[in-house]
Amino acid sequence: MAHLNLRRPQNVSGDFYVDTSCIDCDTCRWMAPEVFTEVDEQSVVYHQPVNEAQRLAALQALLACPTSSIGTVEKPQDVKVAQVSFPIPVEDNVYHCGYHSENSYGAGSYFIERPEGNILVDSPRFTPPLVKRLEQMGGIRYMYLTHRDDVADHQKFAEHFQCQRILHEDDITSGTRDVEIQLTGTEPFELAPDVLIIPVPGHSKGHTVLLYKNKFLFTGDHLAWSDSLKQLIAFPHHCWYSWSEQIKSMRDLANYSFEWVLPGHGRRYHADVETMSQQMHKCVAWMESV
Repeated sequence: MAHLNLRRPQNVSGDFYVDTSCIDCDTCRWMAPEVFTEVDEQSVVYHQPVNEAQRLAALQALLACPTSSIGTVEKPQDVKVAQVSFPIPVEDNVYHCGYHSENSYGAGSYFIERPEGNILVDSPRFTPPLVKRLEQMGGIRYMYLTHRDDVADHQKFAEHFQCQRILHEDDITSGTRDVEIQLTGTEPFELAPDVLIIPVPGHSKGHTVLLYKNKFLFTGDHLAWSDSLKQLIAFPHHCWYSWSEQIKSMRDLANYSFEWVLPGHGRRYHADVETMSQQMHKCVAWMESV
């Protein structure tokens, strides 16, 4: 939990604050941009919530923070309202799980609610309020893991929900050797008629992305939006396998149609298909220039 005696001096006065344990994962800043911002490579509160919507967003960010670096001076009596708001709707039957894990450096996780069986995309923290909500929504049939970095509490989810985990064999480690479905090769894998898993080696050798309904693309650490550059990007300074291979993967991915980029790290992006295609080609050109 956050400690008031470690409260960063850059926070504005008031109830919410960020302490010095912040790892600069950006979670709170994109979840509640009216409240949190970045100062000296850590988050701070620059504006206290002034209405119920802003307070709810701030409490959601508090619960999602992977290092529990966000605190309140007064014990929040309405925190349970924020707890039951997870997973948070994105669009249609796609949700943001919250409860990011420090083991994944604060990566985001998503939940797809489907009559044929729900899919958890990457692993949030295994925390009772979230687990209860996922049970109420029908549990988990598949736990899809984009790559080796964002697996967090996958074992606990697998044991509790008896779900089948999916991860490419090239990203299997000692901690994931028991994954039930281990993908191979570089060809796309159709999990269901509306669920396509696409290998995108680069950030890691076995990185894949998941395309749902030709609309939602869950991208792990392969692709994200940059607010500062105002474009889609990859992460050249966090490429653990091959930048040239990642460029090739991005070129191939640009041939698919989708409207949402939902990453583990980095910001989301939503646009119509034509604009998204333009952004993808702009991203490839940018990658070739850095």
